[in-house]
Amino acid sequence: MYATYLRRVIVALGGISALLFLLWILPRALNPVPPTEEERKRDSQWIDTSPYWLDRQACRFLGLCGIQHVRWDAPALSDDLTDDDQDDDLKWIDLKRRSSATGRTRNREVKGPWVSVKRPEDGKARLVGDIPDYVLKYAPLVHLYSGEHFFPSDIAEFITHMMPYTNGSAMNLTEPVNLDNLYDLDKEPNRVFLTAEVDVETRPKWLHDYKNKPSPWQDGGDGNEEHDDDHQLVVEDPEKQNPRIDTTNWWEVDKNHSVRKDTDPHQRLSKRRGQERFNTAAQQHVVPPVPMYKPDAEGYSGAPAVLVMVDRGSGILDVFWFYFYAFNLGQTVLRMRFGNHVGDWEYSMVRFENGVPRAMFLSEHEGGKAYLWSALEKRKTRYNPPGKTVADEQLVERPVIFSAVGSHAMYADPGKHPYVIPFGLLADQTDRGPLWDPAKNTYAYFYDYEANDEGNITSSLIPAASNPEAPTDWFHFSGAWGDETYELADKRQWRLFGQYHYVTGPQGPKFKKLDREKVCPIDNCKIVKSIAAGRKSTWY
Repeated sequence: MYATYLRRVIVALGGISALLFLLWILPRALNPVPPTEEERKRDSQWIDTSPYWLDRQACRFLGLCGIQHVRWDAPALSDDLTDDDQDDDLKWIDLKRRSSATGRTRNREVKGPWVSVKRPEDGKARLVGDIPDYVLKYAPLVHLYSGEHFFPSDIAEFITHMMPYTNGSAMNLTEPVNLDNLYDLDKEPNRVFLTAEVDVETRPKWLHDYKNKPSPWQDGGDGNEEHDDDHQLVVEDPEKQNPRIDTTNWWEVDKNHSVRKDTDPHQRLSKRRGQERFNTAAQQHVVPPVPMYKPDAEGYSGAPAVLVMVDRGSGILDVFWFYFYAFNLGQTVLRMRFGNHVGDWEYSMVRFENGVPRAMFLSEHEGGKAYLWSALEKRKTRYNPPGKTVADEQLVERPVIFSAVGSHAMYADPGKHPYVIPFGLLADQTDRGPLWDPAKNTYAYFYDYEANDEGNITSSLIPAASNPEAPTDWFHFSGAWGDETYELADKRQWRLFGQYHYVTGPQGPKFKKLDREKVCPIDNCKIVKSIAAGRKSTWY
């Protein structure tokens, strides 16, 4: 009798200990990036916002925060599944209604939000350059998810629906924010958050931007109809793929040191020895060319991408393609959603050496992965060089990348992509949905990070010749492009095992480490040679 009782006590204590250990280890396992001291302090303050003592204790000791708020968070409301044809008109009516009666605002209404009314502070004209031909020739094509609910957004429209907040309160402004005055918000000593004027859980139409769904391709490349492309995809055996990396250290450069002759960086990570040979046929998943269809129509989206070119010297040019979405919809575990945030900046970066693409970095949550150019899937498309005739049309292979449903994280192939290891509890999903061609609607800039570091902030970003009057002020805004993390007291918020329902919106393109020496934004940069190898690596 006594032995049975003791055995039950031991089993119960063992079960409780296992549960407590699980509650302790899960937040650490689900968050591979350990918090800083400042983040721990903010977390303590965040927990204190809950009005319920029991909720605060459960949050501190069990990792269960705001469980009384947990509910199903649908991607869209039933009446928001289609876009209103009048939405474009309403957008501009709303913009005019909120505009002040200043001459600058009236000028902007005439010219449009993507035309700057500011002039250089020193009175000198800005020197503009053309986009190098190879930048557009090898621009990425992006497969959005077939079941996507949050499409690319125009940042000029997005900010008309936002109100700057600081210290939890709306700022008192004399005129609405726009692309030409956004940097003025940095004069505020505390961090500024562009905050939605309405509750985003009501799913306003501007949050979805269905109207910006890319135009379909003639061959069915948008994923909405059956087509025969897939059976023609060519997949090379990774073991037979030995692309040459050349003998220069293009993977790690800066302006202070010339590109030098070096060895393949992968030889440091591989047991293979000897110089690798270049295989021009070593391209994965090459899709054949397709007939022309309404020039500038296939893959077009009304939401402009942002192209930022960074000259690193010695013939190295880093080309960043930034994609903006009004909302990031997090992934679900047991019908509980985690990782929502207003505003979403994603990007891909191509590193060129003397006009030759060498590698591409794909952003993925707080990190990403770098791939050799030869490892990426390609699609053969017809390219007309600027100022040339149809007779000068070229056949080029452009990289194909994939945007995950909701989170818009970038991947090199379709399928399921667990990004919280272990257990793969949170996973992104990609497929061959609508195919977006960002090069058909983009605003291009040249960025000089050295000028910025020297304090010449406003002159560090120069618009390209294709859009010489494009505003630059917005680029330097250091605040968040979205709401601040909702307090624990907010009924929209919960956190389980370190994963929030809503997190803070991201910073803009300038703060994606554009001055990086390596292809990745981190020092421990591994450039993978195949898509299969990329699937085995982590984003952090």
